[in-house]
Amino acid sequence: MTAVELSTPGGGRIVFGAGHPLALIAGPCIIESEEHAGFLAREIGRIAGPFVFKASFDKANRTSLSSYRGPGLEEGLRILAGIKAAGYPILTDIHEPWQAGRAAEVADILQIPAFLCRQTDLLVEAGRTGRIVNLKKGQFLAPEDMRLAAEKVASTGNTRILLTERGTTFGYHNLVVDMRGLVMLRELGFPVVFDATHSVQLPGGAGTASGGQSQFIEPLSRAAIAVGVDALFIEIHEAPERALSDGANALRLDLLAPLLDRLRRLDACVRNLPGRPA
Repeated sequence: MTAVELSTPGGGRIVFGAGHPLALIAGPCIIESEEHAGFLAREIGRIAGPFVFKASFDKANRTSLSSYRGPGLEEGLRILAGIKAAGYPILTDIHEPWQAGRAAEVADILQIPAFLCRQTDLLVEAGRTGRIVNLKKGQFLAPEDMRLAAEKVASTGNTRILLTERGTTFGYHNLVVDMRGLVMLRELGFPVVFDATHSVQLPGGAGTASGGQSQFIEPLSRAAIAVGVDALFIEIHEAPERALSDGANALRLDLLAPLLDRLRRLDACVRNLPGRPA
């Protein structure tokens, strides 16, 4: 596996894959306000050390038409640029091909939402930016099908690709994580990210919004690390019950420090086991 390296605004680096320690992508589901995003970036950084801050400027796939979608492209990128200036690398979603170049002016990682992981024009435009592209595996795809999605990005000459597992549709309003899939994704040759919070989501489970089972964030994360992943993706909020998007499956901020301590110790143990895939 080829490592994917990201230089941080402060002069450091975060490395995904090739035997490097577990990386972290974390932040709120959506930008709720400039003050809130800045607060979470600082708090997560204080707890976790170097990490990639994630937040969406627009959630175009909300369950209900009336759900909050975010501040929009221009205002969202302005807010994310301020967070980047404070020293945090940035990940954000894009939903349409024309957004790729604009978002790449700020974001270090362009994320392709799971529902859109087969959209050729979107993947190609993301690849052309030269930014890292995080491909979230569709809830409707087998792991090996992500090879074709990755090839669309790589066709541009950009092989800085991450593959993210976020659960597979398993009956109405339910997802399941098949741990075999993490192995299959690694066999495609790209670093693998485990999305610990969307994997416990109950899509549409709250009627006009998605539900979630946040109590399973840790056990699924432990299992994924034991199998072998290169990064964790965790949506975090200081008060998930007040979050404007995906609060039901978010991790409460005050739980992050003890969770990371346990998961990083497990990751260190697993990396020293003979036979673990690089």
